[in-house]
Amino acid sequence: MKKYIAILALGLSALSAAADGNITVQDVDITKKDSRLNVRMSLDASQLDLNKNLEMTYTPMLVAGTDTLRMTPFIIAGRNRWYNHLRNDKNTKSLYRAGKITQPIEYSYSAPLQEWMNQSSLVIATEEYGCCNTNKGELDVPVAEIDYNPPTFAPAYAYITPKAEAVKMRSISARAYIDFPVNRTEIFPDYRRNPQELRKIQATIDSVKNDPNLTITNINIHGYASPEGSYSNNERLAKGRTEALASYVNGLFHFPKGTFTTEYTPEDWAGLKEYVESDTAAYTLTNRDAILDIINSPKYANNPDGRNEAIRFTYPADYKFLLENIYPGLRHSDYDVKFNVRDYTDPKEIIEMMHTAPQNLSLQELFVAANSVEKGSEVYNEAFEIAARMFPDDPTANLNAAFCALQNNDLSKAEYYLQKAGDSDEAKYARGILLVRLGKKAEAQEIFHSLPFLPQAREAEGELNVLIEKTDNPIKVVTNQLP
Repeated sequence: MKKYIAILALGLSALSAAADGNITVQDVDITKKDSRLNVRMSLDASQLDLNKNLEMTYTPMLVAGTDTLRMTPFIIAGRNRWYNHLRNDKNTKSLYRAGKITQPIEYSYSAPLQEWMNQSSLVIATEEYGCCNTNKGELDVPVAEIDYNPPTFAPAYAYITPKAEAVKMRSISARAYIDFPVNRTEIFPDYRRNPQELRKIQATIDSVKNDPNLTITNINIHGYASPEGSYSNNERLAKGRTEALASYVNGLFHFPKGTFTTEYTPEDWAGLKEYVESDTAAYTLTNRDAILDIINSPKYANNPDGRNEAIRFTYPADYKFLLENIYPGLRHSDYDVKFNVRDYTDPKEIIEMMHTAPQNLSLQELFVAANSVEKGSEVYNEAFEIAARMFPDDPTANLNAAFCALQNNDLSKAEYYLQKAGDSDEAKYARGILLVRLGKKAEAQEIFHSLPFLPQAREAEGELNVLIEKTDNPIKVVTNQLP
């Protein structure tokens, strides 16, 4: 375009000796409709005066590289040349006499739309002719640039490198229902459900113990008793049964002293309350709300026996249902196996672990895996999604997953992850990108502008400004003066 402008300046100087004044191009309008490109412009030639033996031919063209569309030309002629055209030409619709043009020339042209026209230039070829049709000079004048190609917005994605965990501590938690004879605390391995429940505990511990990548640091068993009977007896049972279970399980493995720890809750009122509050209880208990009031009453805060008796005597039918169907489930042993996981540095090994034991990986290791493969690949996307799934409340995991979703233009996923991505500058920036994709450009501009110290945001703001300008005005006028 600089070359065009330089030529234009020289051409205007050369042609100006033959003409007084210039043509002013006004109201350039180029639109696409029904697979056609329509060009319209208004030209003010009232100030142009030519020697009587001169004429100017103006041919609007669309130009893009080697592609050119020449449109219908129009002629402005001095007096003698104008009369010559009237005598000899059959079609004088596009003929105008210099110095006698009092109204703007309204020019229009329509052509079948071709792909190359979406990004092209409107150029007017200007040719000067003298006596005997002698060509005295010509000049191509660029009038406007056309850019109907879809505007792009390709921001950089400000992924956060997660901090490495000093020690990768993990745990597995589960619940077992060990049966005991009434008022007894000894473990009977073959009693009722005990064979399968004890196997379940053993299998959980084996899954950690037999993995060479894991090291058990603690096994905690928390025993609960149900509220029927006296609190003091329930305390004895909960404590004794929990210790008995821990001793039995340790006897299967012979862990170092201190590996097992125990806790106990004499009566699982929290579990009972959870059931009474449930939707199911609305159908199974006639007096659900009243029973819930008793459970929550400060009157029984230090009198659990009184609380249980109040339910039993006031609502005997409901109490019977609870005793037979709910209380047995309140006698349970919750166990938690804590362990450390070794570190992984080889991306190939990390990717393998992603598919077999993702819970053993850290955020930093998953980030290493993602950055070892091609961006946008299946493994790349999977690494960030697994990170968000394994660390659902971690802002960094959610932010990186949001950036990944934005790269894939998965706006619903991006919006979901951004809800838990925190309020860092990078998270605000990601929300700005999402707003652009949702068509809320003005809101996105405000966000980008509010982050002056984030380089990606400054660049995105510039890109967005260009995008808005291109969207609002695909036609850029280069010059409005013709010789």
